[in-house]
Amino acid sequence: MTTTQQSVPRRIWTQYRSVPIIYRIAVAFVLGTAVGAIAGERAGVLSPFGDLFLRLLEMLIIPLIVFTLLGGMRKLTPSKLGKVGGLTVALYAATTTIAAVIGLAVANLFDPGTAVEFTGGEAQQAEPPSVSEVVLGIVPENPLAAMVNGEILATIFVVIVFGLALAIVRESTTEESIEDAIDGFFSFIDAGTQALFKIVWGVMEYGVVGVFALMAAAIGTEGLGAIVQLGALVGVIAIGIAVHMTVTYLGLMTVGILGQSPLAFLNGAKDAMLTAFTIRSSSGTLPVTITDAETNLRIDESVYGFGLPLGATINMDGAAIRQAVTVVFAANMVGISLGLGDQLIVLATVILISIGTAGVPGAGLIMLTVILNAVGLPLEIVGFVAGVDPILGRIATTNNVTGDLAVASVVGKWTDGIDLSAGVWGDGSQPGGEEPVAAGD
Repeated sequence: MTTTQQSVPRRIWTQYRSVPIIYRIAVAFVLGTAVGAIAGERAGVLSPFGDLFLRLLEMLIIPLIVFTLLGGMRKLTPSKLGKVGGLTVALYAATTTIAAVIGLAVANLFDPGTAVEFTGGEAQQAEPPSVSEVVLGIVPENPLAAMVNGEILATIFVVIVFGLALAIVRESTTEESIEDAIDGFFSFIDAGTQALFKIVWGVMEYGVVGVFALMAAAIGTEGLGAIVQLGALVGVIAIGIAVHMTVTYLGLMTVGILGQSPLAFLNGAKDAMLTAFTIRSSSGTLPVTITDAETNLRIDESVYGFGLPLGATINMDGAAIRQAVTVVFAANMVGISLGLGDQLIVLATVILISIGTAGVPGAGLIMLTVILNAVGLPLEIVGFVAGVDPILGRIATTNNVTGDLAVASVVGKWTDGIDLSAGVWGDGSQPGGEEPVAAGD
């Protein structure tokens, strides 16, 4: 093979890599959808390629939580940890409440479901976790088992306790050998974090193939009929999420608090947003969300290392809107009018149940079962709306991940943990076709 022949594929690869990954994934999304619509169920043969992408992302969740949380602890004093943690949890609670209120407002305004005939369906009742179950579930009996089983809240708790203990020992000890040992441990964590970011970049390169396969298989097997049939439900939920993202995230948080262009924020968060829309999992998107926070939004690890893993579990703004609208939709289908008391129950249940629901595909149907049970609506409705769960899950998860990054940005602003002169904030551009770099580089 001549030098010229060898250089052709290399030039093609270089040109391919020069295109920002977000655009390559977007093209894969569109092509996968088209292939699925044309090939139908035959596109299901591509499922393993999409499943591999999901597994690669899931493989990174626990290691990223452990390394980024511990790395963040190095920069946090115990007093600052309390401030960062308190602000993060308070903002998550506030935005979820706002989301649920918006969901009920748009549902009452557009009144979806009045013209839909309830055809029945099957559903299995799910008992809501009690307060004690939620609290006790945070503290694992076996920390290693919690990590192996992917119990994110329990893993976060263990890592925070251990990291905080290391920080306290580092501040209080007078023994140089202990100081050196702790510093060496944190240096190892920093090196491991950078290695994980390299892996994330490689996974996202494969994500072009993975996204194509996921969309082709999903559209080919599920079809578009359910989306057309329940278009009103999808439309109202989409409106609610658009209002929440525009007013709460881009308006109040980006412009009002950060004082920055909302387009800059969207530019910095779009990788995570597209990934979330594709795979329908806040937890699965976490590797990409962390990369966006570090590389594009320039949030300090001491802020995003705590807030993003926690947000992937408890910040369910999109799910709150989705559930609020769906309950009103369900009530209209069976001819039941929800009074103010019923809607207050829906509001409270949506906010509380989000803490105990995992950020994974299908969790929305579990939440819906719980909420329908709370207001006395037939659980069979879950089976009726399950046909549009893929699209509802996608737009809700996109909202959740956007909220995670918005909250992390605001907490960074309030704690001097964000560099608003660099990344997308500096000149409005986003690195494309390059590997991510640390915020301080």
